[in-house]
Amino acid sequence: MAKSPNQKLKLLYLLQYLNRQSDEQHPVTVAQMIEELDRHGITAERKSIYDDLEALRLFGVDVVQKRDKSVSYYIGQRDFELPELKLLVDSIQSSKFVTQRKTLSLIRKLEALTSVHEGQLLERQVFVRNRVKSMNESVYYNVDEISDAINRERSIRFRYFEFTLGKERQYRREGAFYRVSPFALLWDDENYYMLAWDNDEGLLKHFRVDKMTQIAPLEEPRQGREAFRAVDMSAYSQKVFGMFTGEEHRVRLRFARHLVGAVIDRFGKDVMIVPDGEEHFTVTVEVAVSPQFFAWVFGFGAEAEILVPESVRQLMAQQAAQIAALYREG
Repeated sequence: MAKSPNQKLKLLYLLQYLNRQSDEQHPVTVAQMIEELDRHGITAERKSIYDDLEALRLFGVDVVQKRDKSVSYYIGQRDFELPELKLLVDSIQSSKFVTQRKTLSLIRKLEALTSVHEGQLLERQVFVRNRVKSMNESVYYNVDEISDAINRERSIRFRYFEFTLGKERQYRREGAFYRVSPFALLWDDENYYMLAWDNDEGLLKHFRVDKMTQIAPLEEPRQGREAFRAVDMSAYSQKVFGMFTGEEHRVRLRFARHLVGAVIDRFGKDVMIVPDGEEHFTVTVEVAVSPQFFAWVFGFGAEAEILVPESVRQLMAQQAAQIAALYREG
């Protein structure tokens, strides 16, 4: 009897079947494997299946034998365990910079890394449709373009937009292209940012990746290397609130003691915490002073206070006065 043209694919189809249809709670029998191979026009005997399973084990696939009422098999250790996939799904669906369509596409691909049964568990935790997501479908490819330019140490150009009251795109610089030297991609407040040297203005800036369009590589090498080397990337997002830049100051703040967790979340465990009486503590940090920094402090009400420098303290007072004026009875 002539062999099927698919016979050479036998081991591949068997591995695919085990990967997608088996897990610890859903093992498959040799009879089921033979039936699956037959669907692809491949004949198989029990002995040849045992030989194939052993070949997969020698190759490094964790084929586990389970003895219950009958002998069955499943894939044990995988590249990604179910809790890891759940973590990735949560990260993707909460990311504002990934559009709804791309979010669903990425989650489907993650589901393919486990069995169909565990994939259904991932499906049940997906809540995307009513979340605020990016409207720029090309952001996924923007990241790839930027990363490639960083690896090649080349500049890029792009157009940068913001939204009008009519929800239409309005390009900055009257639609002219930005020419920048990209150095890093940052994640902050659920958005992706690019840190780059503006070749025309001669300073470091960051840009929201989902607001960049028409990215194209340039053959000119990157500029601003010395300025980038001076940036402590591990501390950058701690200094810059909401990715709004401002003049940097060394600021001392006092907080109520129960806010220590919020301070550590913002500045990290390395921040120096100094007790200040029974009810308070102080920290001294480098921050980019901006309205977003004041808003963060203001969010704690009377339980947070800027102590020094006096110039930043006065700016905070002005911000508070302006806000109070909005609500003052006329």
